[in-house]
Amino acid sequence: MAKERIEHEGRVIAVDKDYISVEIVNKSACAACHAKAVCGASDEAVKVVEVAQDVTTLAEDYQVGETVTVVMRSAMGTQAVWLAYVVPLILLMASILVFSLCGAGELLMGLGSLGVVALWYLGVFLMRNKISKIFIFSIEKQPK
Repeated sequence: MAKERIEHEGRVIAVDKDYISVEIVNKSACAACHAKAVCGASDEAVKVVEVAQDVTTLAEDYQVGETVTVVMRSAMGTQAVWLAYVVPLILLMASILVFSLCGAGELLMGLGSLGVVALWYLGVFLMRNKISKIFIFSIEKQPK
């Protein structure tokens, strides 16, 4: 059975009237290795997620510095992968094929294909407000 939600532990860094900001530290698999300081291959990224307040997420229930669990439905993760990786890859491959069939040179084929993918990401950027309404995060208190 597939997991129906994605959970990450985070720390509340700000609380205002509309949003609760939660900091999540993403670590690669080798981040816990004792040799990570000299390796250079370890990866650790800090991300901030803004959770909109609603009936289940009230600002007065959360304090800055509190450890919480950030929750997202796994279906939203799949949608994000499609938007960020799968569709651009399909566009890249299709545009290479189209430019190739039209007899374009390699330089034009490469630049044109990158341009198509850049237009996709520009469209995603311009639609970010609409997309942000689709990807909804919630938070839960950590059990004591």
